[in-house]
Amino acid sequence: MGASVREPHPRPGVVIAVACYCGIVVALTQTMIIPLVPVLPRILDSSPADASWAITATLLAAAVIMPIAGRLGDMFGKRLMLLLSLGALAAGSLVCALFGSLELVVAGRALQGLSMGAIALGISIMRDELPPERVGSAVAQVSATLGVGGAIGLPVAAVIAEKGSWHALFWVAAGLAVVGVVAVATLVPESPVRTPARFDVLGAVGLAAGLLMLLVAITKGGDWGWADRSCGASGSSAWVRRWSTCGSRRGRRCCSPTSPRSPWASRCTACR
Repeated sequence: MGASVREPHPRPGVVIAVACYCGIVVALTQTMIIPLVPVLPRILDSSPADASWAITATLLAAAVIMPIAGRLGDMFGKRLMLLLSLGALAAGSLVCALFGSLELVVAGRALQGLSMGAIALGISIMRDELPPERVGSAVAQVSATLGVGGAIGLPVAAVIAEKGSWHALFWVAAGLAVVGVVAVATLVPESPVRTPARFDVLGAVGLAAGLLMLLVAITKGGDWGWADRSCGASGSSAWVRRWSTCGSRRGRRCCSPTSPRSPWASRCTACR
């Protein structure tokens, strides 16, 4: 499988601390925009439905990247993918900090959503680097950062937005992301564990397309009317999602990164 024996990291506490920091920063950026929801249409010069995509885009990107990031980390290196995740967070934060148009803010928020894979990657790195007896508690600590970061993000973002410009929120997020990049680059070693595999590009694209169509229908349903033909995208997305989880044409064994196979079946659960 490409794995090699490796001694545990000599300073496991450092690896845990960096993973927890990355988890808090990523979770914080998911909720930091919530205090701006009442004024988003005004500051982005758009309708409330369109402005909501500043939140929806982050959730969509996170839903797509979380199952894919783990597979890419196994194939190309967990530390590398963690650095790319934090880099996407920094880039998205800079886009939102520098620009104020709806399209660019939505694009920046989507880049921020791509950083959600950092949590799964951090857990994977700890499994490779820590002594077995410390893995369980370390995973629990990193998992808890989702709640901690989200809880911190709301009041901190509210204070920053009230005392300064809303762009300042994203400058702070960009700075925190850069600190995370430096910490991972200098303190976290690259794991030698690799799992060679064929990445299912069609499955990943199908998953993204299915989720996008479903969210478009939900977001625009009130404006278009739920009986409108345009809302048929929500029905179509279900078929795209099923096709994407299969990740292959009928009759071939499923290799999708988004739908792990049951250990008691020869086919993945989505193919039944």
